[in-house]
Amino acid sequence: MARKTSDAEATPALAAVLRAGVEHQVHRYVHDPRSTSYGWEAAEALGVEPDRIFKTLVADVDGELCVAVVPVTLQLDLKALAATLGGKRAAMADPARAERATGYVVGGISPLGQKRAHRTVVDETAELWDTLHVSGGRRGLEIELSPADLLRLTGGVPGPIAR
Repeated sequence: MARKTSDAEATPALAAVLRAGVEHQVHRYVHDPRSTSYGWEAAEALGVEPDRIFKTLVADVDGELCVAVVPVTLQLDLKALAATLGGKRAAMADPARAERATGYVVGGISPLGQKRAHRTVVDETAELWDTLHVSGGRRGLEIELSPADLLRLTGGVPGPIAR
C-alpha cells in the first residue's frame, strides 16, 4: 500500500507520514470550490464508504486547543470529547484560530503534521476499519492509513466522541 511522494508535492501531513515510514496510500481528487462538506465530497470523489473518511475538527477544551477525528457521517459530541480529555467544557474553535494553530486551512486540516502538537482523540469507530482516510493537508488530498498508525503519529487516544 505504500506510495512514494515527491518532496515537491509533500504537505506537512505527507512529510510526517513519509518520515515515519508507515504504510499509506495517497488519494487525490479535484476539489469543487463550491463544496462545503469536504469529507462527503472526498467519499464521493474517491468512491470510498463515507464511514471510512474521517474529518479533523479543532475544539477548545477548557482553554486548550485539541483535535478530534471523527467519521464524516457522524457529529462530534463536545461533552464526550471534554470527558475523554478530562476536561469540563468543550466548544468548537474559531476557524481562524484553528488554521493558525494547525497550519492548514479549514477543509484541509489534517491531524498529521500540524504546526505544533495538540492533544488528539480519534473516535473509537476508527478501530472498525483496517484503513481509514484523513485529510492530507489540503482540499482534494487524502491519506489512507491504519487507525493504529494514525493514533501513533498523532499521539492520540481512541474515545467515544462521535454521535
